Amino acid sequence: MPRGTYLHLDEGVAETFQCAPGPGGWRYVGERADGVRTDLVVDSRWRQIRVEIVAPAWWARGGVTGPAVAWVRGAGDDAAGHDAPAKGFLGESPGFLVAVARSLDLAEGAQADVRLVRLSGPNLAALTVAERWRLADVTAHDTDSGPLPVERYEVADLATGEIRSVHLAGDVVVDAPGVELTDLESPPNLRA
Repeated sequence: MPRGTYLHLDEGVAETFQCAPGPGGWRYVGERADGVRTDLVVDSRWRQIRVEIVAPAWWARGGVTGPAVAWVRGAGDDAAGHDAPAKGFLGESPGFLVAVARSLDLAEGAQADVRLVRLSGPNLAALTVAERWRLADVTAHDTDSGPLPVERYEVADLATGEIRSVHLAGDVVVDAPGVELTDLESPPNLRA
């Protein structure tokens, strides 16, 4: 079960995390030094069946409901329900990058367009975004325990044309814009 720490470079905030496959899917739990907590559960097809993000003043809970996502967002006891046609959620936690990449199940060189609901900022504001994910290449890196395959995804924002690279080793983000993996206590769980 990988455990480690990501550093969110823009805010200078550390996020401790752990993730693990389970009998029916995969779970990621992260807690940032600023009090933001993420609990992300996916099923065996990497659909985000339970998402919970709790910030100091706001919270959001949701999941995939067929071809859409539904969520409740609130502050204190006040809450409102929402839904949107989308494959899943994106959040500030790197766990969401793993869940989206794995749900697409791309072969090297393949790409897919995907709509996602991004929850961001201190009030967990929701914005539907369209992205194109492409598995650009897979490179083996030598480690003490053997070769470690690292996948490089090119992720294009279809509204702005901006492209960013996301590097995954199994269920751990090893490099992404604004995120640095600073500590990893055990190896990642690799794709089967």
